[in-house]
Amino acid sequence: MIIAGSCWQTGEKILDATTLYIIGTVLIVVGVLVVVAVILGVSVKGAKKGEIRGAGVIMIGPTPIIFGTDKESVKTVLALAVILSVVLLIIFVLFWLLR
Repeated sequence: MIIAGSCWQTGEKILDATTLYIIGTVLIVVGVLVVVAVILGVSVKGAKKGEIRGAGVIMIGPTPIIFGTDKESVKTVLALAVILSVVLLIIFVLFWLLR
């Protein structure tokens, strides 16, 4: 299966470069809007001193790098990272088998 370009069996276009560019740009804009909304929400609501918790994950391929401020946040992000890693691994294997 080919994501960008044309299908070799039928010759039909699946996704061209412009569509992928638009999808990527929309995802970046949505991500920036979510970050701005969270920052505005915290500043309007007001954060109580010492109650800010958080965690994050950096995905490099199917490998997660996890960091956080407390165990509960890290466990939550770890669960999400494992789920995302499994989904990515399944997608990689499917693309490899369908090529």
